[in-house]
Amino acid sequence: MYKGKVILVTGGTGSFGKKFVRRILKGDVKKVIVFSRDELKQYEMKHEFIDSRMRFFIGDVRDKDRLYRAFDGVDIVIHAAAMKHVEACEYNPFEAVKTNIHGAQNVIEAAIDRGVEKVIALSTDKAASPVNLYGATKLASDKLFVAANSYVGEKPTRFSVVRYGNVVGSRGSVVPFFKKVRETGRIPITDPRMTRFWITLDQGVQFVLDSLDRMHGGEIFVPKIPSMNIMNLAKAIAPECDIDIVGIRQGEKLHEAMIMEDDARHTREFDTYYVIQPEFSWWSKKQQNEGKALPNGFKYTSDTNTEWLSINQLKDLVREM
Repeated sequence: MYKGKVILVTGGTGSFGKKFVRRILKGDVKKVIVFSRDELKQYEMKHEFIDSRMRFFIGDVRDKDRLYRAFDGVDIVIHAAAMKHVEACEYNPFEAVKTNIHGAQNVIEAAIDRGVEKVIALSTDKAASPVNLYGATKLASDKLFVAANSYVGEKPTRFSVVRYGNVVGSRGSVVPFFKKVRETGRIPITDPRMTRFWITLDQGVQFVLDSLDRMHGGEIFVPKIPSMNIMNLAKAIAPECDIDIVGIRQGEKLHEAMIMEDDARHTREFDTYYVIQPEFSWWSKKQQNEGKALPNGFKYTSDTNTEWLSINQLKDLVREM
C-alpha cells in the first residue's frame, strides 16, 4: 500500500508523529514529509531520524498557501496537528478555532486541489458529546472531514477520521505529570471516580495504518480499547504517595465517550473496532453490509466499557514508557 508513496504528517514532531514516522520508514515509502511549526523540534527530529527519505517543512495548518506548497506530489496525508490541551483551548478559544477548525478546512482544500489520494485526520474521544472547546473544535473538524468526501466532486481524494482515547505517555498527559509530582509525596486527583479510555502510541499508529487500508471515505474509525480508573493509575505509578482530591478542572468530564446513542444508529461493529458511517450515501456500497449493527441504546463510554486495565497492567504500561 505504501510502496513508492509520498506521505506527509501535519504536526509530525509530536508524540504520535514521531512514532508514526519511525514506523513508516521501516517500509518502502518514497518520501516522508514532516509538516510542523516548531523549528527546534524539527531540528532535534532531523538529527534523530537519519534517513534520506525524510523532508521537513516549517509551516502552520492555518496557512493555506504553505499547505498547497507542502502537499505538492503527496499521496497520503496524516493530519495530526492540533491544539489539544483542554485548558489551553478554554483560555485561548479563538486560537483553538483557528488551528482545529480553520486548519482542518485548509488541509481539506489543499488535499483536494493537490490531488492527494487519502487523508486520515486524528480525532479524540472528547469530540463525542463535547463539554469543552477542544472537544467542540474536534467535533467540527470531524464533521468537515466526513463531509469533504461530498465536497471533492469528481476528484479522487478520500477523507476519513480516526477517533481514540488518551495516549499513554504522550506529551502533557497524566503519566509524566504523576511521575514528576510523586517526588513531593502527594498525588493530586481531580475525582476518584474518573475513568478514561487508554491506548499506547504503538497501538494508535497501528490503528491509523489499518484504517488507511480499510477506508473508503467518510468513516470515523473507533478502536476497541480498555478503560482505566484514575485511582488505579495513581496506585500503579506512586503507591507510596498520599492523595489530594482537587476537584474536576474547567472543561473536564468525569467519563469520556467515543460513540453516543445517536451515532450508534449508523455504526457497525467489527472484532477489534467500530465504524461510524457517514449519514450521506457511501462512495462504496461494500462497507455498509459488513460488520454488525449495534443494539438500540448502545453507547461506548469509558465507565461502561467491558475491558479494564488492572493496577498490574497499568504498571507494565508505565514501565515500558
